[in-house]
Amino acid sequence: MIDKSGSVADEAAWWVAKMDSGRWDAADEIALSQWLAQDAIRHGLLLRTQAAWVATDLALRPPTTAASIPDVVPEARPIWHRRNLLAGLAAVIVAGVIGTTRIFVPETRYVTNLGEIRRVPLADGSIMTINSGSALTVRIDARSRQIALAQGEAWFEVAHDPTRPFVVTAAGVTARALGTAFSVRLRPAGVEILVTDGTVETRHENTVSPSAATRLTAGQRAFVDARAAVRFEADRASAVDRALAWRGGMIDLEGDTLASAAEEFNRYNTRKIVVSDQQLAGEKLDGVFRINDPDGFARAVKVSLDATVSDTDPTIIRITR
Repeated sequence: MIDKSGSVADEAAWWVAKMDSGRWDAADEIALSQWLAQDAIRHGLLLRTQAAWVATDLALRPPTTAASIPDVVPEARPIWHRRNLLAGLAAVIVAGVIGTTRIFVPETRYVTNLGEIRRVPLADGSIMTINSGSALTVRIDARSRQIALAQGEAWFEVAHDPTRPFVVTAAGVTARALGTAFSVRLRPAGVEILVTDGTVETRHENTVSPSAATRLTAGQRAFVDARAAVRFEADRASAVDRALAWRGGMIDLEGDTLASAAEEFNRYNTRKIVVSDQQLAGEKLDGVFRINDPDGFARAVKVSLDATVSDTDPTIIRITR
């Protein structure tokens, strides 16, 4: 709980430390939203404090050689050991000593584990929400904002800044934000882009003509395959919302096959769902389920599709006729 006797800068430092601790849940998200709603200035303060946090984290790390650089951003950090320093930096920001100078951080790599969904404020004021089993790098400088998605999926709320393009690349596909919120997901056969607000321009690196770029607006999605072919789906706002239900820890099914539903659950859980009957795998389902409850989903399938569920194996839930 926040110590109300402290300043708003102390509170911002507390929230950034909490977000970066690896112990963030839905209750924290609600509490943060309530804290932010009390004063519009808190949004900017929180994001600038996050930038100071990243800079402090880099300064506190011991020197590393190329062979010892870790693959992931460390989750366990000396939060309270560093909090006073962070609060001091936040206070400096509030006091205006830094003024209008932008804070830039070097390239940073983010990795989420199986079942982990992480919300990360960026130094430019944007926010990204990273899905389970994902890996990406972020580089923000005076000229551009570059995100490279190597694995998985992320959703971006992009801060407006026409002088610095916000571009996400994945498997040769670029998605350039034109003041927007959107997600990018790497699939085995290509890249899927979903737009929840504003406009996104997407193209494949093998596309020569600039006019070949595809523009997506809110509620639209596109799938770009390795041959640069674009499959464009328009006016599917409800489908986009369902596809992004993972941001709230849910899987939202509407006419999805059992096979695709099982694949979604397997993205988040070590205990995998296996559908042994091919005909059963093609049956369609509706419903909203928690991403971390494959057992509850299997019980619903058992009733709705008259299926047999074998859950004696601790690593597999097998569904068959």
